[in-house]
This record gives sequence, structure tokens and C-alpha cells, in this order.
Amino acid sequence: MAPEASGEQWGVGDPGAVVTDVDRGAGPYAAFDAFHPPSADRVADCVHCGFCLPTCPTYALWGEEMDSPRGRIWLMKMGLEGEVPLDDTFVQHIDACLGCMACVTACPSGVRYDELVEATRAQIERNHPRTLPDRLFRGLILALFPHPARLRAAAVAGWVYQRLRVGALLRRAGVVQRLPARLRALEALLPDIRLRDLRERVADVTPAVGEQRMRVGLLTGCVQSVFFSDVNAATVRVLAAEGCEVVAPPAQGCCGALDLHAGGEAAAAARARATIDAFEAAGVDAVVVNAAGCGSTMKTYGHLLRHDGEYAERGRAFSARVRDVTELLAELGPRAVRHPLPGRVAYHDACHLAHAQGVRAQPRALLRAIPGLDVAEVADPEICCGSAGIYNLVEPEAAEDLGRRKAANIAATGAEAVVTANPGCLLQIRRWLPGVTLAHPVELLDRSLRGAPAPWVSRGSPG
Repeated sequence: MAPEASGEQWGVGDPGAVVTDVDRGAGPYAAFDAFHPPSADRVADCVHCGFCLPTCPTYALWGEEMDSPRGRIWLMKMGLEGEVPLDDTFVQHIDACLGCMACVTACPSGVRYDELVEATRAQIERNHPRTLPDRLFRGLILALFPHPARLRAAAVAGWVYQRLRVGALLRRAGVVQRLPARLRALEALLPDIRLRDLRERVADVTPAVGEQRMRVGLLTGCVQSVFFSDVNAATVRVLAAEGCEVVAPPAQGCCGALDLHAGGEAAAAARARATIDAFEAAGVDAVVVNAAGCGSTMKTYGHLLRHDGEYAERGRAFSARVRDVTELLAELGPRAVRHPLPGRVAYHDACHLAHAQGVRAQPRALLRAIPGLDVAEVADPEICCGSAGIYNLVEPEAAEDLGRRKAANIAATGAEAVVTANPGCLLQIRRWLPGVTLAHPVELLDRSLRGAPAPWVSRGSPG
């Protein structure tokens, strides 16, 4: 296979760049263009052993070989060899993948399915003509969610929608039920909006409590900063209590995770550069993330920018400093006093924390170190809840099946609350377990450090 084209050749620095004048359908790239096609060497790593099958959400739902990791890799192989075109059938099987990376954990051969599927999705977005409604819906999501200012404006409209009970009126009139599935999902996933959350911001710099152990930067995020500002506030308090000076660079923007997972490689690369610039200027020892999807992307900046002459090495160095907040707290070790937080919680593994980052033990250890807190395990933890970035919006039927399955497994634990480290998971689980108490691990630790009551005590048990 011919070497990949350089980023400079294809204008990867422009987030709106379009790859043109590329031969397709023959030669070394066949169905794909020459800009970062799925690697033939990576494809060849797959020996089709089948260890990935039990962990794949879509294979669990449908039992269809082409909707399994090894089946999708076989499609990529045939695309590289010119045996199949980049047509609707090919795209349907790739679109159906959640990108949960459970197969990466299960694979004994070390197949980098994450790199393969992201490369293939970027090819699809450049080279496959989607229908107009599909393009408009995907475009709306990516024009809104990675932009906190726009998201706040939309959240104000959502607040009005909720306070005037418009949704309830529309449901009684049967209007919501007649909406397309994607719009029904968008309406159902809208979180409870409080105007004070939209106004709250973390300080640019928060000093450490007591002797300073580290200076860390905090990614405030897009959805996280708008809809889960309490998580950011708790993260800052916990890090400060454990001896960290916390810097939240005001120049930071979206990390590029949504773009990358949706096939927007050039836009993701541009956001990665801006993120690196913002945190390098802050002079921090580590970059802390409290959203699993963001953290997994930021840890792969070195790969994303591998052909960028200016940012390739900077991307690798930056990724080496990225830590999930539970990961960093485990590395530091506890210093602040934990107060009892009696209760039973179910811990749900966010896919991009457990599979993409390999962070499983740290959040459990953090929770189990809280006196009085019982941590229950959820059955089939390797199977995604159906959130997966924007998956529950663009593939709502499959996401519903997975969401209901996850909700049933969580309910079976008898826990008083569900704890998980990703905003998308929190929204997805809330939809299928309405009324349940939901929390990020750092929120419970924050309550323990402050001696505050558990959220299920202040709200009442969901049961």
C-alpha cells in the first residue's frame, strides 16, 4: 500500500477543507481517497477470531456479521481492494457502529479498531453523498453542540419549553409521537435546565488548599459546561482540596471529540491545535478532563496530528499529560478527609473511559474510599448504554434498545443512584430511568469532602 499523503498536501489545517482531485475506485486506495484511508496494515491485524462478538452492542442486538467489528473490518478490507464501493450499504454498517471500543478491550491481537473506524468515517463524510435531511440534521448537531455560547442560547429556549410545559401539551395532542425518530430523541434527551447553571462558570484560577502538589488545567467542555456545570464546580473543589491549583484557560474551546467521532477529521484537528495552544499557554503539569469522550479524544491528539509538521510532537506531548479526573486523583492519593456518605450506588462504565482509556479501577477505588458508600456492579458492563457521542440522536432506534437494556441492568442492582463519568451517559440513562438520582463520581467525592448529604437523601430515593 502506498504511504499516506501528508497533512500539508491535503490542507488538513483548514477545518472546512475538502479533499479534491483524488483518484478513487482503483489503485492503492480503491473505494477511499488518499487522505488517511483505513490502514491496510491495521486491517491485516484482524484474524477474525470472534472474541469481539460478545462485546459488540450492535452484534448483540442483531446478530449480523457485517454489524460486528470483524465484519466492519472485512468491509474496510474489501473497500481498500476495490471489491465494494462506498455505497449506502457500506455506510449503513459503519454508521451503525457506536464506536464504543469494547472490541478493542476484547481483542487478543491488539487490533486498533478505533483508528480504523475513525479513518473510515472521515472517508464517508468526504466521499459519500448523504440525503439532504441526514446532512441537515448532522450539520445542526455539529453547528450547535461544540459551541457553548450557541448551546447556552438553545438551552434558554429549552428552559422556556420546559417551564411552559410545551412538551407535555404536544404529547397529549399526539404531536411528539408523530415527529421523526431523531427529533423525538432530541426532545426526550433534553436535560432539566436551570438558568443558574447557564450563568455559572468556574474561576480562571483556583488556588490549592494547603500545600500545592500540582498545577493542573481543567477542560470545562461544551455540554459539560452548559448542562453539567455542577460537575465542573465539584471537580475544581475536589482538586483544590487535594492540593491542586486549578487553571481553566478562558481561551479554551471544544476539544474536537464530537467532530472526530462523526467523521469530521479536519475540524477535529483544528480544534485539537487550539486546545493544545490554550493549555500550553497555561503552563500546567497535567490537563484534567471529567468527560470520558473528551478525554479519549485528547489522548489521541498525537495520532490525529501525526502528519502536522508543527503539532505532531506537541500533540504527543500534550496527550501524555491528559488525565481523567479519577485517574489523576488516584495518582495523587487522598489527602483531604472523607466524611461518610451512606448509600448504595451503581457504577456504570462509560465506554470511552473504560475501553478507550482503560480507566476502570480508579473511579471504583475513588467511590469505595468514601465511608459508608456501597458500590454495586452492573451486569454486562462491556455493552454500551447507547449514548456514544451523537449516536443516540442519529441512530435512535438502536440507541433505544441499548438504553432499555442498560436501564434494566441498573435497576436490578437495587441502587439508590447511578454514577458514571460521561455527560452523554448521564443523559441517556436519565431517559430510560426517569427519576433516578444521577451523579458523576467526583460529585459524590465532593459531597464527602464537604460533609454534605448524599443527593439521594436531599432529593429522595427514586424507588
